[in-house]
Parts: sequence; structure tokens; C-alpha cells
Amino acid sequence: MHNNIDLDKIDINSAPPTEEPARQYYFMAKCRQWVQAFEQKNGRRPVACIQTFGCQMNAKDSEKLMGILERIGFHETGDEHADFVLYNTCTVRENANQRVYGRLGYLNTLKKKNPDMIIALCGCMMQEPHVVEKIKKSYGFVDIIFGTHNIFKLAELIHGRLQHKKMVVDIWEQTDQVVEELPTERKFPFKSGVNIMFGCNNFCSYCIVPYVRGRERSRNPEDIIAEIEKLVSEGVVEIMLLGQNVNSYGKNLKEPLSFAGLLKRIDGIKGLERIRFMTSHPKDLSDELIEVMKNAEHVCHHLHLPVQSGSTRILKAMNRRYTKEQYLELVGKIRAAVPDISLTTDIIVGFPGETKEDFEDTLDVVRQVRFDSAFTFIYSKRTGTPAASMENQVPEDVVKARFDRLLFEVQKISSQVCARDLHTTKDVLVEGLDDHLEGFVTGRLDNNTVVHFPGEESLVGTLVPVRLEESKGFYYMGRMEPENQ
Repeated sequence: MHNNIDLDKIDINSAPPTEEPARQYYFMAKCRQWVQAFEQKNGRRPVACIQTFGCQMNAKDSEKLMGILERIGFHETGDEHADFVLYNTCTVRENANQRVYGRLGYLNTLKKKNPDMIIALCGCMMQEPHVVEKIKKSYGFVDIIFGTHNIFKLAELIHGRLQHKKMVVDIWEQTDQVVEELPTERKFPFKSGVNIMFGCNNFCSYCIVPYVRGRERSRNPEDIIAEIEKLVSEGVVEIMLLGQNVNSYGKNLKEPLSFAGLLKRIDGIKGLERIRFMTSHPKDLSDELIEVMKNAEHVCHHLHLPVQSGSTRILKAMNRRYTKEQYLELVGKIRAAVPDISLTTDIIVGFPGETKEDFEDTLDVVRQVRFDSAFTFIYSKRTGTPAASMENQVPEDVVKARFDRLLFEVQKISSQVCARDLHTTKDVLVEGLDDHLEGFVTGRLDNNTVVHFPGEESLVGTLVPVRLEESKGFYYMGRMEPENQ
């Protein structure tokens, strides 16, 4: 496989290959020359820091980016006092952009102290032309700018910056290309995200994602299976299948395969203990998928199903393509098939034109469904989306009052729902040492609920039976059961 390539054996004096990923390994080898020269001059390896903003798709992209940097020869650090700093940006909300601009001001002070420092920006924010123009005009100290479609080109872009000593800007408006077999540096040895598709075709009226992530393109199922099998061979026991809308998977493949079909194949991989996925759009969650979730051995009984609003009128304005009644009917079908399912959701408050009655419909859905948890958001106007120019923007004080009411209702119900497994014994995947309690570890149930219990670091990455002794509303305190019980 390409990611086992020996960079020392690449002829860097020849012309670069045209095919991917061989082309990128060529540029990794070229960049490694610079790293070796840096090490000779400074007596140390250069260090690289990646700061990730936004969603799990970005987090997965950052693992790939760090994998490329480490193959080049950089040493990873979490400190921005580094030789290479990359911000992987998000643009779902306006304040995400402002955070990046603020951090860039700080990086400028660091670069004045270290003129050889390389600063790079990538991700969704860079897909907005006005953002790129602002950075070129006001943040000229930035060295590399690229977007969401060509993260695989990082080594080539670094080489271009080193070669020409000027800002490199490489933004693709769209792509149908999926480059496989590039290095990756996973954050956790026992769990990993796996991209199954990229982009989105839904064009919800409030959302910038389809404009910055592009149209849907699915990975070949054989490549997905091969990646997961390799992860399992390296000790991964839990995977999260990632896509803007996983239910649309496979529609653009030469030989179409449904998401349910893919999930069924993944469930058969030996050694894999848990399978999660997100995000599911309610409009096309199929009966076939519900059946697979019911019968699969390793698919977690947790489903993130964004409702966004409980008002059919607002859902239509959002271009969500389902009604309140259809959403509730879908929840009923899921619960009938998988009675112990944990349902989580996203809800937007204050969408343009939202009335008191519309908001009461949202509260009604929350009370009927009784979500385990909900990510609640105040509507954020995003330039370039249809909703940004809609009339009847809801006054800020009204939105804040509604948001507080919703949050209270969600938390009250969640604290009740999440206590349903109290005094039972469940398998917990231990994720790390407890940040607050010495001698404790923390992990998650199949349904994604957090559990804290006494344990040693050696348990991290393992599945252990834990007696759930006390519910704290949103998490449990427990005690590990002896092996002979």
C-alpha cells in the first residue's frame, strides 16, 4: 500500500508523478529534505501544531494532515509556539470565523519572533471567496491557504511555499476526487472516525456546508472495508462512520450500494466491537437501515437524528423535506424496532419567521420524543445562504427567551431519560483517565452515555462490565464488575 512507501527510495530529482497518491509521496520526500536541513541547523526536529475548529469531519481531516506532516518529519505539539501552525477552520457560524481572525492576530506576534514559522489555513472557512480575499489583504503573513477538497495536497503546498517564498493559495470550487492511502495520525489508538462520503446535496436554507464541502461523493465500499480492517488490526475496537448525510451514501457509485448495505458488511468485520455513524437526515432514513440496526451485532443503539424544528411550516422554510408528523412517525418506527435506542438531535431556535406557535411545536416534539440529549443552537445568519436574506428575522431578546426555555426542557427530560439503565451492568469502552477524580477512569456505554468508575490506566481502550450505581443526570458513577461474575 502507498502509505508504507519508503520516502528514501523516491527519486526526488525526477519529475513529480501525475497520479495520486504517488504524487503526494514524492512531495513528502521533497519536503523532508527541508526538515533534515532544519534539524542540522537547529539541532532538533521542527514541530507542527494543528488547531481544529468545528465538526468530526474536520477532526478526521486533521488526523490526515498530521499524518502527512509526521511522514515529512515534523514532531507534533499542541503548542502554537511551533515551526508550522495550521488552523483547520469551520464556518457553520459567524463567530467561528471571528475566532480564527482573533487567533491569527496572536500568530502574527509569534511569527515576528520566529520569521521562519509557516502558518497555514484550510477547511470550510477557506472555501468562502470573501474570506480568502480578507486574509490576503489583512493577514499577509499567512503562508498557505487551501480548502476542503484538496487537503491531500498539503506536502505539495508546503513545497511550493518553501520553493517560491510567497503565499500559496490553492482553493478548489469542487471535486469528484477521493484520494486514498495517505498517512494518518490517529488521536486515539482504540477508536477512529472513518469517512464514507464527502459533501452534501441537501441545501438546507440555513446551512453553508454544501457550498463549502461540495456535492456528495461516496468512497468505494472496498476502500472503506479495507481501511476498517486495517484499523482493527492495529487495535481499534470502535469506529465512527462519517458523512454529512450518511443515509445518502452510495448513490453516486458505479455500482450503487445503500448505507444499510454498507453497514451490514462492516458489521461482519471480525474484531470490531462497536460501530457508530453520523449524521442521519430524517428525510431518507430507510426501513432497511432500521432493520439493520435492529439485527446487527455491533451497531451501537444510538442514533443522532437532527430535527432542527418541530414546526412543519418552519421545516419547509428550512428545506428539510419532512414534516413534524413524519419525523414523529419515523421515531416511532425506530423505537418499535430498537426499543433501547438512544436518540439525540440538533435544534435551531429563532429561525426567520418562527412564531410562538412554531416554537411550541418544537417543545412538543421534545416532550414526545424525549431525547437523550440535544444540541441546541440560536439561529446564526450565514452570508450566502437563502435564510440570511429572509424577512421576519426574530428579535434577539425573543430568541434568547425561547432558547432558555428549550434548554431547560431538554435538560430536564435528558436527566430523566439517561437514568434508565441505573442499577444494571453494561459494557463500557474506557476512553481515558478521569480529569476530575484521581483513581477513576471514564468511558461510554453503547448508547454514548458517559460513565465514571474506579480503574487504572491499563483499562483504556478495553470494554469492561460496569455496574451503574448512581445517575448524575447526564452521566453515571459506577463500579467495575469482577471478571468471574
